[in-house]
This record gives sequence, C-alpha cells and structure tokens, in this order.
Amino acid sequence: MVNRKKLSNGITVVLETMPYLRSAAFGVWVKVGSSNENEKNNGISHIIEHMLFKGTKNRTAKQIADDMARIGGDINAYTSKECTSFYAVTLDEHLPIAINIIGDMLNNSLIDEKALEKEKGVIIEEIDMYDDSPEDLVHEMLQMKIWDKHPLGYQISGSKKTVKAITRQEILDFIARYYVSENIVISLAGNINEEEVMDLLEANFSGIPAGPRQPDCTVPIYHPSIYTKEKDVEQLHLNIAFESVVADAEEKYALTILNSVLGGSINSRLFQVIRENLGLTYTIYSYGSSYKKAGLLHIYGAMNPNQLEQVFKNSFDVIEDLKVNGLTDDELSMSKEQIKTELIMGNESAKNRMNSNGKSILLKNYIIPLEETIDKVNEVTKDEIMDFAKKYLVKENCSISLVGNLENIDKLKFFS
Repeated sequence: MVNRKKLSNGITVVLETMPYLRSAAFGVWVKVGSSNENEKNNGISHIIEHMLFKGTKNRTAKQIADDMARIGGDINAYTSKECTSFYAVTLDEHLPIAINIIGDMLNNSLIDEKALEKEKGVIIEEIDMYDDSPEDLVHEMLQMKIWDKHPLGYQISGSKKTVKAITRQEILDFIARYYVSENIVISLAGNINEEEVMDLLEANFSGIPAGPRQPDCTVPIYHPSIYTKEKDVEQLHLNIAFESVVADAEEKYALTILNSVLGGSINSRLFQVIRENLGLTYTIYSYGSSYKKAGLLHIYGAMNPNQLEQVFKNSFDVIEDLKVNGLTDDELSMSKEQIKTELIMGNESAKNRMNSNGKSILLKNYIIPLEETIDKVNEVTKDEIMDFAKKYLVKENCSISLVGNLENIDKLKFFS
C-alpha cells in the first residue's frame, strides 16, 4: 500500500512498505531538468546534480562516499529532461544514515568555486564520452532537431560552451528557485517503519525552504527533421523517430504493445525480419520517449553503410504490414504477457517502486496501481493498436538521423 504524507515545510512524502524485504530504497525527486533551462544555462541542472556530491558543511566529497560505503549501501543521482533524482539503496537498518547523507547534501552543499571548476572538467569529459558514442549521439541530436530550440530538445549535459560559462552564483540562484518544498517529492519503499521514517525526514529535510511548484515547459512543436554527422566508425547508426503521445495519454497502453510487437524484444517484427531473416544488422530495436508535453517513438539500428537503404526500406515494409494487416492473436497475447511479466517483476524491487512512485507523484501527482495498469494493458484491442500505428507511424512525417561513415551515402536519393 502506498501512503502520501507531508513534512512541515510542505514536501510531499510517498511511502510504500514492503515488510518481506530486508532492504530499503530512498530518493529525493526535484522537478527540474534540462527542459526547465534556457540556451544560456543549458546543463545547469546536471552540474548541480554533480556538485551536491562535492562536499557539505559537515562532510567532504570523500566522506560522503565513505559514509555510504561503510554501511554497504549504494548512492547515486541522475538528471533527466524533466527531473533530478538523488537516491540510495541500503539494508533497512542503515536507512537513517542514508537519509542523513542525502539530507546533508541538499541542505548544506558548499558549491565550492574550485570544486566547481574541477567538476566542469569532469562534465566536459562526460560530454566527450557521449559524443564518442554514436548510439547516444544519433538519439540526442535527433531530438534536438525535432524540438528545434525548445528546451525539451536540449541536451541534458549541456554543451561545452554553456558548461564552461555557468557561474557559482547562477547555480545558487537556480537552486533557490527550484530546490524548494513544493517542487520536491521524497519517495521510500522497502522494509520501513513509516512513523520512524517521517521523524527522520522531518529532522533532515524540514530546513529546505518553502516555495511554489515550478511550471512545466511549454508544449513543443514537432518538426520533421533530418540530422547527419560524419564519424569515423565502422557502422552507420540510424534513428527514425515518429511523433507520438505524451506520458499520461490513454493511448500509452496501445503504444506499449505496439512497441513490443514492432521492436521491443527478440521476437519482435523488426528483429525477426531485419536481423534474423535478412541478416542486415546486429542491432535493431524500437523504444518510446514520452514526456509530459510531448512524445516520440524511435527505431534504432546499426549497420554496414552499404545496408542502409535495405534496412530503411524493410523497416517501413514491416510498419506498413502492421498498419494494413494488424497483429496476430498470438502476437497480441505474447506482448501482453511480456509487459505483464515486466511490470510484476519490477514491482518486486524496492528501488523500482521508489523510483516509480517518486516520479509519478512528482510529474503526474498520482500513482496508477499495478493491477489497474495490467487491466488497461489487457483491455487494448488489435484495432486500437492498428489505429495508433496508422495515426502516428507515417513515413512522410518521420524524422531521421544518421551518424557514421556517410561517404558513400547518396543523401539526395535516400532522403527523397
């Protein structure tokens, strides 16, 4: 059972007791990410995520790491387009220490000037790492082109230029605006005592200032786009994107099944046709990117450059067959069972429950019970999936990115 409570300063707390476990997962969710930034400060949310690990009034960066290692726990954080999360997973008996460490990070971080300049160098190395990964680059750059100059298309890490230019004062001002009570959700799951946990949270997080929930980004306009980048790698990396639905749309259940059938597993149509039957790629799959204000459905493949036209043509042949002939009863049944299994198995993890509950309350302000989600998936019909495919998987409205050896690619012919 999931309970919602409030701290004295207004922070929402989500608690899910799982008494059959010996572990506990704890996370702080802040409703701020790259979609809340502008062209000048792009990357600041990600910098803050890094800097909160770099020392507080009570702990050095090394002590933060040591204190968590001493209890055998795992502490981490990430920044997305819509939120920033700081979390820890420990044995239940060590949960108070994990709460204290993350509470210290959010209340007492120094944001030291020298540490900031040093960490900027680390982040620039991270940017270079992603730039060296065609699979990441072909996705990131396509979203940037599709949502042209809209914050939802910004890179989470920012650019080297913006990262270098961000100042300590800009960071402090950004924290003061976004790291406030109504913009934060704390989520816990596992073997927890709710009364004891609320006392611990009050002691460690009531010092966070009260402040309003910050608005979402505006709705971006989908621009059918083409992005290409020459890169000295053996394979050519292809990403095809279609406009899709927002994260809480009712059609998301049809999308989930469609994605599973199209390219979500090794028995999917794209995998079986493009890899198994035709031997054109080693890697091909589909996936969704759904946010509060927009959504995309992607197809990704990596191949010898000479195979590009065949991969592209046959991928759309697979899509057209789905749109014209629909799913088989067996495909529908298998996909529903795969999704159900994934949901139930994920529900057995304290970390997964903490993540799901925290993100749901932060971005949607509600949690859909597991049983209801499974019922919604089971209710989806073949006609609904075909309707979704016909509405969104339109070749003339797709976007394409290519990263790799483009020397022998006839772009005019390919993109015509």
